[in-house]
Amino acid sequence: MQGILCQDIMYLPGVGPNRKKMLNEELGIKTFGDLLGYFPYKYVDRSRLYSISELNSEMPYVQVRGRILSYETFENGPRRERVVAHFSDGFGVMDLTWFSGGKGIKQRYQAGKDYVVFGKPTVFNGRYNIIHPDIDPASELQLDDMGMQPYYNTTEKMKKMGLTSHAIEKLTRNLLEKLKEEIAETLPDFMTKRLQLCSRDQALRIIHYPRNHQELERARVRLKFEELFFVQLNIVRYASDHRRKYRGYVFNRIGDCFNGFYHNHLPFALTEAQKRVLREIRKDVCSGRQMNRLLQGDVGSGKTLVALMAMLIALDNGFQACIMAPTEILAEQHLATIREFLEGMDISVELLTGIVKGKKRQDVLDHLLDGSLQILVGTHAVIEDTVQFARLGMVIVDEQHRFGVAQRAKLWTKSANPPHVLVMTATPIPRTLAMTLYGDLDVSVIDELPPGRKPVMTQHVFDSQLSALYQSIRRQLQQGRQAYIVFPLIEESEKMDLKNLEEGYETLRQAFPEFAFSKVHGRMKAKEKEEEMQRFLRRESQIMVATTVIEVGVNVPNASVMVILDAQRFGLSQLHQLRGRVGRGADQSYCILVTSRKLSDDTRKRIDIMCDTNDGFRIAEADLKLRGPGDLEGTQQSGVAFDLKIADIARDGQLVQLARDEAQRVIDDDPECQQSRYQLLWNRLRELRQTDINWAAIS
Repeated sequence: MQGILCQDIMYLPGVGPNRKKMLNEELGIKTFGDLLGYFPYKYVDRSRLYSISELNSEMPYVQVRGRILSYETFENGPRRERVVAHFSDGFGVMDLTWFSGGKGIKQRYQAGKDYVVFGKPTVFNGRYNIIHPDIDPASELQLDDMGMQPYYNTTEKMKKMGLTSHAIEKLTRNLLEKLKEEIAETLPDFMTKRLQLCSRDQALRIIHYPRNHQELERARVRLKFEELFFVQLNIVRYASDHRRKYRGYVFNRIGDCFNGFYHNHLPFALTEAQKRVLREIRKDVCSGRQMNRLLQGDVGSGKTLVALMAMLIALDNGFQACIMAPTEILAEQHLATIREFLEGMDISVELLTGIVKGKKRQDVLDHLLDGSLQILVGTHAVIEDTVQFARLGMVIVDEQHRFGVAQRAKLWTKSANPPHVLVMTATPIPRTLAMTLYGDLDVSVIDELPPGRKPVMTQHVFDSQLSALYQSIRRQLQQGRQAYIVFPLIEESEKMDLKNLEEGYETLRQAFPEFAFSKVHGRMKAKEKEEEMQRFLRRESQIMVATTVIEVGVNVPNASVMVILDAQRFGLSQLHQLRGRVGRGADQSYCILVTSRKLSDDTRKRIDIMCDTNDGFRIAEADLKLRGPGDLEGTQQSGVAFDLKIADIARDGQLVQLARDEAQRVIDDDPECQQSRYQLLWNRLRELRQTDINWAAIS
């Protein structure tokens, strides 16, 4: 059966070379198996007929049996015509309307013959009307077989060539008729029985042609579970292999560096959440296996302090530590923060980024190699081949989504054994997504803010209320505070957005003539951006006009106002990240979301959530539900590394957990992937790893 599913789609009745090319280019369908895995996006109940007298315009879709009485043609603009067929079921009359292809319609559907028409009824000129209906000869339609009709997503290009949802459905029907034997199973018998899942053969046939909702739900659960299970099995297998292959350095000593800092230099008491995370890190580094931990925490929750204390444990055990940040400005801020924390302690900390050149750079490299440099702060310059450590034992990676898996792995080559790795992110990731995107990492969460931090107050303002908004900004600036004003800059409309930014900048300068401005956007050279940000940091300017380039890593404790213009154009996670730029000092801070009055329901929900909560995890969950994982900012390079065809990480959280538990159960039982009872699973995983999906990125 697997053989037939590998056959070229061209050889399916109804396809041929032209349709093959279109299916290939538009939907990536190359084989019979690809078509079988192209699932409908919705279903319409076609198990009953309506009479014309029963119709009302609130009905979604109906089917009516009758015959065409006659055709009429109307002019519909230059060189276009509208064709209307008058259709009767013997008791009433309705119209069928086509805005294109009129000639072919008259030839295809003849007056006086019996047809079943299907579509959405609307009222036009006092009569029921179906626009571009599906029409089948009445003799060919068997109602009890129809059940629920599948609908498939198609592109405009495909529709022009006649490859509509209806056409795809016919191809799928042809395929299922060809598949006489049972479709091969991918999950072992003992697993499907225990989890009460239907067979793969049943699921794949039913998903295209369910007779009722209950049947459809069973098929969906089976296919969703299978999809999620193999993703999780791949991740758990990778993590298990990694743990067995690589021993970790054992850091069982807590000495002068850690204790000296904890007792004499800690600027404030640790929160319970910070203490819990440090205990988790301590347990990892004493275990003899390499630590791979993801540390999540909102902006300002104290992740850098935890990271520093983890590095001090490495120092106490005779090792060096390194922190890697995605941008030069963020690296410099980490350097300043760490030096401030360690002031008065005999610990050497240096910076290595693109701007450290010449003799200074050589000194840093020499001291790394002879072991006298203990903590290195840098950008991805750290992973260049010229950078060699004496004994690297702890690596902190800030904002993981800016570094690929390959870059992370490159750090391991800097040491005889792979160093312990702590990955930090201020982008809260819902648990089910973290489990899938960062499945090889153990997850720690800092879910409370340090004492003295006031939550940022978020307000929604319409763009017709700008003069009142300017007055409240002015009051904050007069008290010595600073403000960010953010313009959207979206790639698709970049030119227009830059123009808006320039015009907006001039308008703001006129509105606040007494204050100095800084301006930052992505088209500026790194050095120019740096200079503008430093001016703002030194309080030489009071208002920073920017695009989202300020989203990550600018720490200006004196800034207390964040105004986001056209807030409807930003995603929830992005709005939350931008809001995190303020509220870093002890003063009350404000985030103002400015929109027009015309808002879609989704946008209104996003704005309401932002005004209701400062909890990054609640926001991330809501974002995942509203946008789907592929669009989530700050997850992994471009969202999920693999396309889920039917499962949805946001809505199928319980199935993600079940798939994870089952994958773990298999690995615990068969860590070497050798047992015959699991052979079916390992073969299937091998098959999947040969597909176009970037399975390496999953781990």
